[in-house]
Amino acid sequence: MTPTAPHSSGFGHDSTATEVLQGIDLHGRFAVVTGGSSGLGLEMTRSLAAAGADVLVPARRPQAARAALGDLASVAPLDLTDLPAVRRFAQDLLDRGRGIDILINGAGIMTAPRTIVGPGWEAHLAVHHLAPYLLTNQLLPVISAGARVVGLSSSAHFLSDIRWDDPHFRRTTDYDQWTAYGQSKTAVALFALGLDARLTERGAHAFAVHPGSILTPLQREIPTAEQHRLGWIDDHGRPPAGFKSVEQGAATAVWAATAALLEEHGGAYCQDCDVARPATTDDMLVGGAKPWVIDRDAAERLWDLTTRAVTGLT
Repeated sequence: MTPTAPHSSGFGHDSTATEVLQGIDLHGRFAVVTGGSSGLGLEMTRSLAAAGADVLVPARRPQAARAALGDLASVAPLDLTDLPAVRRFAQDLLDRGRGIDILINGAGIMTAPRTIVGPGWEAHLAVHHLAPYLLTNQLLPVISAGARVVGLSSSAHFLSDIRWDDPHFRRTTDYDQWTAYGQSKTAVALFALGLDARLTERGAHAFAVHPGSILTPLQREIPTAEQHRLGWIDDHGRPPAGFKSVEQGAATAVWAATAALLEEHGGAYCQDCDVARPATTDDMLVGGAKPWVIDRDAAERLWDLTTRAVTGLT
């Protein structure tokens, strides 16, 4: 298991992305933020750009992304369910030759109905893990020395380890949207562990972050009645105490992308702008890291499985 214990970052649950970047100069740095035009991603883009970074946002709907971002960032088309498009996007960046200092794999879907994309991949796993794996590995030649790669995991990893025998729910009667979502967030954390081991020699690191409980457009697939039943909103449609604002929810990702404190903790699973504690309960609002997201052997097993899945795809 990789160690997991807080390190007194000086920030916490209520810190905002702007606060954690205060005093950090990102002028001359190049950041790529998938999902960077909506919800948490938009706030990440906004805060990184305010700190001086040049930000590129790959987007499935480029026109809508440009409307949301204005002059905060440049936009390029990318649909993470279209694997040839992922390769083309990566090749375009390779052709530019500019080093990437920050890569945030933040695009996501949540509890979607059973959907198969690409070469028979379950959509949550494809969008949250398989496509980011392909994109990140294609971009390795331009990942700069000292760069940070950050993936958005979640306390939803509590819901499922990797379904090693059937990750794509090919036995359709087994499909459960929460299990699918949870498995994909476990995969994000394990990918960070595996990737970090391969980045260390160039002084770069990878991290997975739980942004906290936040209501954003990500929940659009979940009916209001279901959100009420889950305790995400009250009778007036407002989130309960303990939920974060979007500004607070974006903080841990940009902190992981920039914090000097993390230099000796590559691959860590982070929460509330610090390395997460081990999860001691099943309360996802409390969070923490379950054993299966900090298991280096599992990370290598998933790396091998994923490499086989994407090898030869065009």
